This record gives sequence, C-alpha cells and structure tokens, in this order.
Amino acid sequence: MLTLSLIWGTSFILMKKGLVALAPDMVAALRVTIAGILLLPIALIKMKGIKSQQFGNLFLSGMLGVFIPAFLFTTAQLHIDSSVAGILNTLSPLWTMVMGALFYQQVFKRGAVIGIIVGLLGTVLLMISRTGGSISGFNAYGLLIVIACAFYGFNLNFIKFRITGIGSLAITSISIALIGPLGAIYLFGFTDFLETLNTVPGAWTSAGYVALLALMSTAIAVLIFNKLVRITTPLFASTVTYIMPIVSVGWGVLDGERLLVSHFVGMAAILGGVYFANRK
Repeated sequence: MLTLSLIWGTSFILMKKGLVALAPDMVAALRVTIAGILLLPIALIKMKGIKSQQFGNLFLSGMLGVFIPAFLFTTAQLHIDSSVAGILNTLSPLWTMVMGALFYQQVFKRGAVIGIIVGLLGTVLLMISRTGGSISGFNAYGLLIVIACAFYGFNLNFIKFRITGIGSLAITSISIALIGPLGAIYLFGFTDFLETLNTVPGAWTSAGYVALLALMSTAIAVLIFNKLVRITTPLFASTVTYIMPIVSVGWGVLDGERLLVSHFVGMAAILGGVYFANRK
C-alpha cells in the first residue's frame, strides 16, 4: 500500500514535469500511447476467452477511466499546483458512491452522505484559497479534476455492474490496450509532437517524464493494486487514497510550490470526507 501511494502520489509532479515543454494534449496522448504499448502483451494473453460483445464495454471503460481523465488532468495542471491536483484526486471514492446511487440504485448510509458533503466543501475551499477568498477569482480549472474524478467514479460502477466475469487485470490491460491506438492517432495525427521533440528545448526530457508516468502510474501501479486487493480487502486497498495527497503535497513543496493554511484545511476536509464515506 505504501509503495502504491508513493507511485500514484508522484504522478502529479511527473505530469507537471511533462508539461514543461509539451502541450497538455501531447502529454495525455503520449501517456495513453505508451501505457497501451506496455500493457499490450498482457492484454493479448488475457483476451483469450473474452466474449466479443465485451470488447465494446472494455473500450468504453478505457475511455471513461483513462483516456478522457488524462486530458482533463493535464489541462488542469497548467493552471493549478500539482499538490492541489493530488488533493482533489481524493474525490474519486466519493464520486464512486455518488455515481452508484444515481445510476445503479446503490444505497449508502448517513455517514457516507456526510462524507460526500464534507469532501466537496473541502474541494471548494482548495479552489478559492489561492484567491484570498474572492469568488471572482475562483480557479475553475480545478473543476476539470473534479470532473475527471466523476469519470473515475462512474467507470468503477460501470465495471462492477456492466463488465462481469472478467478479472480486474484483464479489464485494465485490455481496456488500455484498446485505447492505445486512439492515443497514438491523436498524438501523431493532430499534434506537432515530432516537431516539438526536434525543436523545443527540453522536449525529450519532458517526454521521458511522461514515459515514466505511463510505466509507473498506469502499468506497474495497476498490477500492484490488483495484488493488494487480492491479498487484503477492497476497504483496506481504498485507504491508499488517504496517503496519496500527503505524497503529492511533499513533492509539490520540494518543487517550490507554496501552500497556504487553507490548503491544509481543505485537505483535512477531503480526507475526513473520504474517511466517513468508507466507514463500515
């Protein structure tokens, strides 16, 4: 769990480093492309026995859980600190519960409702804290991460209720392998990625950070998480979200980012909301 927290908590600073010389859509498309290539061997093995009608659902899962959020996160991180992005990412389990209730008739208790409200209040505090409390200075780019977390939440419910009889490793590897070509088509067909590599100083370094992001945060981290779920419980595995913000905050501070007291208050509110939402 600690290893997984370190990997996923570091992903936000890696995205920031990738954005130094690459455009947001380049970072997102490159990440998807590399992750698809890395997971392709596993996907080819796991495809045996998968029913043809399931491939559409697996592709949709890849779009909801990886492709679209990747573009939302990279765009947002041009305008907000990576530490704040890491904190906002803790909304994923809260959105999982909301989407389950809205679309799959899932019922949760009063404590979960309190957790959702407290967590959302925490995100609002984070997004206005850097403006001195002025609503007119509200950083709307933080909402892109909130939307990305909503996609994560819907996708987890979609996997649980619409993709059945398939292991989590197969779901992850096949869904990412299916969207990998789409990322490559966008990267080489709709951006000037190759020209940027050859002309922009630091572009190769940024691409290296994105490759590390795809390898660690998308490929290896998924394998570790599946192992964690198998040897423990989903509840224990979900506590990885409690540690990730601390890791992302630490990396942000080391990278020179400045945090205000209100950021820590917002972080405490979000983590408190996640805690109440996950209580038995």
